Amino acid sequence: MRVLKNDFVKYAHDEESADDQEETGWKYIHGDVFRYPKHKSLFSAALGSGTQLFTLTSFIFILALVGVFYPYNRGALFTALVVIYALTSGIAGYTAACFYCQLEGTNWVRNLLLTGSLFCGPLFVTFCFLNTVAIAYKATAALPFGTIVIIFLIWALVTSPLLILGGIAGKNTKAEFQAPCRTTKYPREIPPLPWYRQTLPQMAMAGFLPFSAIYIELYYIFSSVWGHRIYTIYSILFIVFIILLIVTAFVTVAMTYFQLAAEDHEWWWRSFLCGGSTGLFIYAYCLYYYNARSDMSGFMQTSFFFGYMACICYGFFLMLGAIGFRASLFFVRHIYRSIKCE
Repeated sequence: MRVLKNDFVKYAHDEESADDQEETGWKYIHGDVFRYPKHKSLFSAALGSGTQLFTLTSFIFILALVGVFYPYNRGALFTALVVIYALTSGIAGYTAACFYCQLEGTNWVRNLLLTGSLFCGPLFVTFCFLNTVAIAYKATAALPFGTIVIIFLIWALVTSPLLILGGIAGKNTKAEFQAPCRTTKYPREIPPLPWYRQTLPQMAMAGFLPFSAIYIELYYIFSSVWGHRIYTIYSILFIVFIILLIVTAFVTVAMTYFQLAAEDHEWWWRSFLCGGSTGLFIYAYCLYYYNARSDMSGFMQTSFFFGYMACICYGFFLMLGAIGFRASLFFVRHIYRSIKCE
């Protein structure tokens, strides 16, 4: 906030002293900062899926805090996940289609199909493989055929119709993208940046701090899900989740500011990737937990652990990426609304 305040004072002073003075820093790229990102359909789909997963997580926490889930009844949690995911699919369709149309996208049907398959697709492929492994080992972890049919019917009769209805509602919402600055016709060339300002180093820096906020709690969650411990302190977990969201939002905003100050205007995807990078750190923790803390061994246990954790971490990536982008978008709109741009 102090750095921003100094920037505002500096730009106000520059406007008063010399109008022909060359602009520098983030004000210099005001004509490019609201240029729509590449692959806007994929971006909108990722934003829609991330928003749905955030809503799903919030509802699960509300049910847990009210006392719906009993410690010894794990089936209730999985049933709630499937049902609430199906019921919130309209949110994904609405968010994706609305944002896609704001970015002047035209093929909204393809965007809706992409939104529906972005998280469900990898999850379905992983489930098919792992269920086949469980059947081959004749394990009780294999879902019975009747349960699979019920899940498929929920997807066909609830998830898909709600996704389509949400998409239609989002398309018909005639909202324009709120950009405080006019975008120029041709994009400005991005100056050469040092290696630590590239995407991967930025993701590593942005993901470490939120991960460190939840690191201690992860061990207890893993011991409950993959071990024999019982996890009952949902209130502490909810506080940790709130801290995770706040830290992710602030770190992503800081990274976006540094990127704009270096006159790099392609911040859309970068903010999403920086926000979601915590999911990659959680998956790296899975490797550590499997080798150092767990007693798991054999192909079936290994494939189940890494397969399902990959899906969970991918969900975290989409959810936190959407949080990071929303925070960055709010921040970018605010700073460019506060200065005078020609």
